[in-house]
Amino acid sequence: MRGIGWIYLPAGARLLCPLLLGLPGTLGVVLGSWVICLFYLYPDDLVRSIAGGLSSGVAPYLVYVLAIRVFGMQPSLGNLTSRRLLLLIPVFGVASPLMHHLWFWLHGDTVNLAQGLLVMAVGDMAGALVVIYALKFALAIFMPATGARR
Repeated sequence: MRGIGWIYLPAGARLLCPLLLGLPGTLGVVLGSWVICLFYLYPDDLVRSIAGGLSSGVAPYLVYVLAIRVFGMQPSLGNLTSRRLLLLIPVFGVASPLMHHLWFWLHGDTVNLAQGLLVMAVGDMAGALVVIYALKFALAIFMPATGARR
């Protein structure tokens, strides 16, 4: 699909901001996405820019809320394990494209809707995995675990 990446790295940031910062992180994603949509992607369509910004930020926040309520994740991320994170990535990978494509459907843009949803879901999941594991790798290098102190 043209315009949809098979590996969409910003999806990792979209997932991390609400996880790490909660509502302020979500607002940052919404505002940042809105600015990108307004000035870069859809400069002549204010409504589509607003919808794009909301879709980009609200879906990850809903996954964050779901993680707290259903998966038992603590808001402080104190009990965020690799397993929980690997459960969140596919949920996020479907939620964000689903919200975008719901807007497309409501707006009347139904050409290749299912194909676009699939490609966007794969791209968001792959991008989130790359960003999360790159961050994990960087933390392991720059902040090595310390052994027990004597």
